Amino acid sequence: MNSAAFARTGYDSAAPAQGTPRRTEYRAFAQATHRLSRAGQTDPLDFPRLAEAVSENQRLWILLAADVADSANGLPAPLRAQIFYLAEFTRLHSRKILDGTATVAALIDINTAVMRGLRGGTESA
Repeated sequence: MNSAAFARTGYDSAAPAQGTPRRTEYRAFAQATHRLSRAGQTDPLDFPRLAEAVSENQRLWILLAADVADSANGLPAPLRAQIFYLAEFTRLHSRKILDGTATVAALIDINTAVMRGLRGGTESA
């Protein structure tokens, strides 16, 4: 199973969107994903824009990893583990992007899958 499918599977099984925290997470992912997408489409020589977008996405995933690592987090343990795995994948893949050996496509796919899960459906984000 690829990382995007892994993200989709974990979030699709979560409870339906209920309130502001989920909407806030959705907006944060939407913003980070939009910036990654724009940075991935710009001039390859515009490294600062790419680095900023990748860094913003990493900060989002670091916060998410810290949240699911907290024993007080109410998500089911398997979902918490999936999210932590995706945070680690994102960290490693981000390094490859900044090294010039990968593109932002995988991060966009993962974020989009998470956004679908946060919305409680599988329609496109």
